[in-house]
Amino acid sequence: MGRTLQNTMINLGLQNACDEAIYQVSTAGVAHCSPLCLAACFLDSMATLGLAAYGYGIRYEYGIFNQKIRDGWQVEEADDWLRHGNPWEKARPEYMLPVHFYGRVEHAATGAKWVDTQVVLALPYDTPVPGYMNNTVNTMRLWSARAPNDFNLRDFNVGDYIQAVLDRNLAENISRVLYPNDNFFEGKELRLKQEYFVVAATLQDIIRRFKASKFGSTDSVRIVFDSFPDQVAIQLNDTHPAMAIPELMRIFVDIEKLPWNKAWDITKRTFAYTNHTVLPEALERWPVDLVEKLLPRHLQIIYEINQRHLDHIASLFPNDVDRLRRMSLIEEGGTKRINMAHLCIVGSHAVNGVAKIHSEIVKTQVFKDFAALEPEKFQNKTNGITPRRWLLLCNPGLAELIAEKIGEDYVRDLSQLTKLREFVDDDLFIREVAKVKQENKVKFALYLEKEYKVKINPSSMFDVHVKRIHEYKRQLMNCLHIVTMYNRIRRDPAKLFVPRTVIIGGKAAPGYHMAKMIIKLINAVAQVVNNDPVVGSKLKVIFLENYRVSLAEKVIPATDLSEQISTAGTEASGTGNMKFMLNGALTIGTMDGANVEMAEEAGEENLFIFGMRVEDVAELDRKGYNAQEYYDRLPELKQAIDQIKSGFFSLKEPDLFKDVVNMLFHHDRFKVFADYEAYVKCQEKVSELYLNSKAWTKMVIRNMAAAGKFSSDRTIKEYARDIWHVEPSDLKIPPPNEPRDVAEDKTPNGTAA
Repeated sequence: MGRTLQNTMINLGLQNACDEAIYQVSTAGVAHCSPLCLAACFLDSMATLGLAAYGYGIRYEYGIFNQKIRDGWQVEEADDWLRHGNPWEKARPEYMLPVHFYGRVEHAATGAKWVDTQVVLALPYDTPVPGYMNNTVNTMRLWSARAPNDFNLRDFNVGDYIQAVLDRNLAENISRVLYPNDNFFEGKELRLKQEYFVVAATLQDIIRRFKASKFGSTDSVRIVFDSFPDQVAIQLNDTHPAMAIPELMRIFVDIEKLPWNKAWDITKRTFAYTNHTVLPEALERWPVDLVEKLLPRHLQIIYEINQRHLDHIASLFPNDVDRLRRMSLIEEGGTKRINMAHLCIVGSHAVNGVAKIHSEIVKTQVFKDFAALEPEKFQNKTNGITPRRWLLLCNPGLAELIAEKIGEDYVRDLSQLTKLREFVDDDLFIREVAKVKQENKVKFALYLEKEYKVKINPSSMFDVHVKRIHEYKRQLMNCLHIVTMYNRIRRDPAKLFVPRTVIIGGKAAPGYHMAKMIIKLINAVAQVVNNDPVVGSKLKVIFLENYRVSLAEKVIPATDLSEQISTAGTEASGTGNMKFMLNGALTIGTMDGANVEMAEEAGEENLFIFGMRVEDVAELDRKGYNAQEYYDRLPELKQAIDQIKSGFFSLKEPDLFKDVVNMLFHHDRFKVFADYEAYVKCQEKVSELYLNSKAWTKMVIRNMAAAGKFSSDRTIKEYARDIWHVEPSDLKIPPPNEPRDVAEDKTPNGTAA
């Protein structure tokens, strides 16, 4: 989780007291690291809403790599985040559980038995998740892999005791390191082991808790599982935990001896699946032979699920073999693969996307056959962010200013931000909002000058593009705009130019060549721009090294312009867009992901929306995207590309960026050139408005007033009501030091909470 101290102080209402104490002992550098963004927001909201919810995952020894920029290139370093210990976690060895791998399946009259397996132990570590000012503390439980003490020593033939002990590492490697690929599937055995490891440990834990709640004991008494889905809801965060579906079936059928149909009914009613991406290369498709080796019983169960699923489809659509092929969990052709998204859809009672437009695409394109069959299964749950971390914690000046105007309740009910609309013409408020932004910018400018030795003009527009580096997010289009601005300044140095500091940051997956070239290109352009005396302080470009949550907390409050420029139809939702909106930045963006709903909430005229819509992209695909025609038609685009191609930004290696240019012309799936002209024109409108500080700030206030929808509290209330069938509670439970009878008098209608 990382960086938990400040968040915990805020949620417990202790920040002022702690600030005072820390000031008195004058300690510096307390609280660092980074959480798992969306998951962290959701855990915070679930605790704040009083839901009895657990977050389960793996306790990775090494998290996402630390990024170093050397000579403009990304270099990865291991993130040994546990080196100094983690004071927030508590190991719970009493709840350690076995997880099985490999082996074979024996079939007997009593049913299937999975035997001769290798065992790895799952050791849980618990981290508290406090709700906001409600005395509720939930648990995040992360599993660490441990070798059993007899590991490699049970085999009578192994005489090498030393080697056997050293080989314990093989088992414990399961929780060693997080795979850094984003939006890309790499079918590695260790990754599948990780996915099954977290699933198997978690389901055992859930069933143990379910049995204890029914019997006050976890002895393997025969249990009636009929009420299981009424007491347990499991949300699958993308397809990574999809093996939970066959695993729960294995437990019910093989171990608890339930009949298949009953087990399947309970399983379906327990699971719900959230889809997070529509990029085909990101979809998990595990080779059948790998699953057969690692999890032989699960493969059999998946085959059985598929057989019954296809029998059902065939009964509804006789002789439609193509439909059967499209909807099968098993993809034939070449190596046989299991389509994990199909498994999740078939094994869940609800499927959701994470923004309206994304859920529409999921329904009408990606999984259209499934949606035609069960339209009621498909829902939308637009993502959100926690205002505790993403306003109170990172932007106390703005949070306080808002509280002065509309009271403090908005922190638990962000929809109250609409009250700010009354102050959109209040000259004093406009000045105060602008002042807070300016103070945040000055602070961040000092940080940048210290870290990057570049002189920053704090009155320049801070134009910020921070997110993982990926072709679909189109950092390249931003780069082309930077080169275009640079050329305009050089062409006419005397002409009025609205000064900008362009800040780009994010990590590239270590094996993603193009993303790494994009980072190098941005740094190469920065090198030229920042050292050109003609440009001076009009334009500065900074690549933010090692972008992470603790850096986001610094840059977001200081941002004027938020870049959300993915090709329409590719970004599922995004949450950075929401963080910027809440912190008083304006958005330049395409009609993609949650940008669409941000424009809906604030009014499209209060965002800088440009470029192709989903329909336009589809139309362009239909007629064929030809990058060359844009290059031929747009002189400024041609100039920028020619400079990159000729080595203007890489004098020592003129053809350094030939791969990038070649991609842009010949296989750019994300159509950078097609949106370039509209993007540059839109950026001119941005600069024009920035000259009028008052009009700019009024637009900022309209955006902040419309940001209420994007609280993760709203998201979680929707999951709770529409999918999990539990009611959120805003009751503050009594603190442990308060006698219970006193507490009971405080609850409404005299009923105890």
